Amino acid sequence: MTTYLRLDTAGIEPETGAPAEDRIISGAPEFRTWNAEEADGGLYAGIWEATPGKWKIVYDEWEYFHILSGHSVVTAENGETFHLRAGDRMILRPGFKGTWEVIETTRKDYVIRL
Repeated sequence: MTTYLRLDTAGIEPETGAPAEDRIISGAPEFRTWNAEEADGGLYAGIWEATPGKWKIVYDEWEYFHILSGHSVVTAENGETFHLRAGDRMILRPGFKGTWEVIETTRKDYVIRL
């Protein structure tokens, strides 16, 4: 086993998915996820992409992400709004509640710790 990993989607078959039906607010968003790392202790890293739509989010995990392309709007339960575009970075901590709205198909890299 090597002690490094380049975050590259070549050769990784993406998983497909969507928000749970009861969380969708508008649209018909679809996800593609390229999981590049799944380490012991509940650590995950990879690339995630979503098509336009809006859904409720509830975080039980800690996530750092970096927007690679597109435009999304994350709105916290208290109404604070974050417009996210290429180059933006954010951490969502356990307990975060709100909505995620994809305005333009969005791709991000991420690291998640359960």
